[in-house]
Amino acid sequence: YQLLVADDDDDFRRTICEIFAPFFRLIEADSGEAALELATREPVHLALFDMHMKRLTGLETLRQLRSLHVEAPCILITADYTDSLRSDAEQADAFTVLRKPITRRDLVGSVACAVETAYDDRELTHRLMCG
Repeated sequence: YQLLVADDDDDFRRTICEIFAPFFRLIEADSGEAALELATREPVHLALFDMHMKRLTGLETLRQLRSLHVEAPCILITADYTDSLRSDAEQADAFTVLRKPITRRDLVGSVACAVETAYDDRELTHRLMCG
């Protein structure tokens, strides 16, 4: 599976990639625009988007990703969680919204749940949860 990680914070993006490198082929983007461009060239099976990037937010990126007919589960990550954002994310078909600061356990658990839900891949889900 290919995991698309979009975050304009290089350190946070690298940390996420280090966590998931043993389990996924990683595609990194430093902006929503770059994520969309990559999604037109690469298959995307799962996406993690920071909510606050420079031009396009994670939510706007998700909406445009859907318009490209990419149906991969998408997890938004934000420090500014609100009920309004949660509602907007649900309408855009986000898998979930995670609040920063986020624990490794919550992040990995959400990704494992997305893999199980979307692909019914119990082996990878088990490896994620035990790894």
